[in-house]
Amino acid sequence: MGEVEASGAKNAALPLLAASLLCEKPVAYERIPHLRDVTTMLTLLGHQGAEVSFEDGGLLHVDATVATRPEAPYDIVKTMRASALVLGPLVARFGRARVSLPGGCAIGARPMDMHLRGLEAMGARIAIERGDIVAEAPKGLRGAHIVFDRVTVTGTENLMMAAVLAQGETVIENAAREPEVVNLAETLISWGARIEGAGTDRIVIQGVASLAGGRACVIPDRIEAATYLAAGLITGGDVRVTHCAPEHMDAFLARAEEAGAVIERGPDWVRARAPRRLVGVHVHTQPYPGFPTDLQAQFMALMTLAEGASMIRETIFENRFMHVPELVRMGADIRVDGDTAFVRGVPKLTGAPVMASDLRASASLVLAGLAAEGETIVQRIYHIDRGYERIEEKLGRLGADIRRVGSSESWRAAQAA
Repeated sequence: MGEVEASGAKNAALPLLAASLLCEKPVAYERIPHLRDVTTMLTLLGHQGAEVSFEDGGLLHVDATVATRPEAPYDIVKTMRASALVLGPLVARFGRARVSLPGGCAIGARPMDMHLRGLEAMGARIAIERGDIVAEAPKGLRGAHIVFDRVTVTGTENLMMAAVLAQGETVIENAAREPEVVNLAETLISWGARIEGAGTDRIVIQGVASLAGGRACVIPDRIEAATYLAAGLITGGDVRVTHCAPEHMDAFLARAEEAGAVIERGPDWVRARAPRRLVGVHVHTQPYPGFPTDLQAQFMALMTLAEGASMIRETIFENRFMHVPELVRMGADIRVDGDTAFVRGVPKLTGAPVMASDLRASASLVLAGLAAEGETIVQRIYHIDRGYERIEEKLGRLGADIRRVGSSESWRAAQAA
């Protein structure tokens, strides 16, 4: 049995870092993962004037009280869609913000319209100028009743952060229920915010005059943890992931058990074994607590070697099957029809040069390569460095024959620069 520790969650760390802009005192962060996207967010905070420092043992200190520049330029945000998370905090604190329309993975439309409509409902004037979102609320934001057309995680987080310093009450309906949203809400509450309902589809925020800051602890990365469990399953192995939150992975674990995996759980660990060939099962992605879109590609890799057929429907992002042609290059039998991929399990995959198109697609190709006969070379691994902390080292500890070829700037090296 191999064992690996889950890192802090990227999708929790990024909004927590953005929230430092709301605080009157510095913030100390525990379990910040060493990821390219985290580097980008820290670079962005530094551009805005915040001071960032590291303490031995991994504690990260951010002092955004000295921030003076409420902007997020394209040169920084072009690689990461989560950069938009600074919009709400900047408008709440400074009464204005200029944030470039962000970039990120090419997995489909993730428009900012719901973020902007929410800020307008809270009294902000919004304009788009030369690719930048320009928001102004010189008299401050005010509470509003916001109903999302569809569930949006970053929209929920952005408007929740904006609302904590707004005047009066804000209600967010059809809010995202993800653990990362709850992590943000509980942290804001510990800093002095008044928030109720996080983890449900209705969040109520009573605005306060200021937030004190303090400490923040990033929850374990449920996507990373499930990816390592999938690495054990696709190779017929036995993997135990520690320092994780099993309750955050219920949907994935249920589908894995349905496929034949043996799952054991503890309070902060999960063990997955594949004593026999997995069998095909059907999944469709949904907002939390449904099956995560961020695990769709990895689960598809599992199904390429499962016995029988499986059907995977992607309901969140319309372009999130870009890994399919690369898996087919390795011998997978997959047919895509609209938002559904039909997978027929094959006896084996064969190693091949493949190219990652986005963060989670890159993880699926690594999983396929672990199980394939021969050598697999995954190109454009800068995608995987956005969301997996030292993936080659962790997989190596589980027994994988994997190595990084060529140069890749480490997170700490990026900070030193």
